[in-house]
Amino acid sequence: MKIVSLADLPAEGVSHDPAIRKQVLLRRGELPHLMQFAQSRLSPGQVARTHVHRDMWEVFLIEQGTGVMRVDGRPHPLAPGLCIAVAPGESHEIVSTGPEELVLTYFSVAV
Repeated sequence: MKIVSLADLPAEGVSHDPAIRKQVLLRRGELPHLMQFAQSRLSPGQVARTHVHRDMWEVFLIEQGTGVMRVDGRPHPLAPGLCIAVAPGESHEIVSTGPEELVLTYFSVAV
């Protein structure tokens, strides 16, 4: 068993944009096929630039705020409670569009 609390975790930059901060709850190797389980916070107007993961699925749960996720160029509005799964090879970008932080809890699973 492993128990972790966001309150006890340091913030670190995401691999494709160090200005976007995340807290990693579980890391690669801690569970079979899991790449990471984390929470990121995007400030109003902040953008996680378009990128692609060839080796994993990413599953996002919107916890707070509003935004837009573009998957293969198609925009999808983000609001609390929405879950989006991005397949390997799909390009994706996240834009925080609201007046408050956009909070995303997400995990990645290796293919």
